[in-house]
Amino acid sequence: MNWINLTNEEYLHQIKLKSNTKPQVIFKHSTRCSISSMAKSRLERSTQTNEIDFYFLDLIKYRLISNKIAEEFNVYHESPQILIIKNGECIYDESHSGIDMRLIIEQSMAA
Repeated sequence: MNWINLTNEEYLHQIKLKSNTKPQVIFKHSTRCSISSMAKSRLERSTQTNEIDFYFLDLIKYRLISNKIAEEFNVYHESPQILIIKNGECIYDESHSGIDMRLIIEQSMAA
C-alpha cells in the first residue's frame, strides 16, 4: 500500500485540489483500536489502483486534523473511517467493517 501520511492540515487543501483530477482517499486510523487495525490490514492486503491517492491519518497523533476533516467534508467522525474526495467534496464515507477496497475503487470510479 502506498500511503501518503497526512500529518499537516495544509494537505487537506492539496487533497481538495488534486481531487479535481484524481480521486483522493483518506483513511482515518486509530492505533488503539483492534477494529481499525483489522480494517487497515484488509486494505493493505488488497490490490491498490494507481488511479487513486491514498492518505493515512493516525488520528491519535493528529486528532486536530481528524476534527478538521469532519468539519471540512461535513462528515460525522468515526474510527476507522474511509472518505473518498472527488471534485473537492466527500462523495462517500464508510467505517468499521464496511471499509472494503473493492467498494472504494467502485465508488471512486463512478461518475
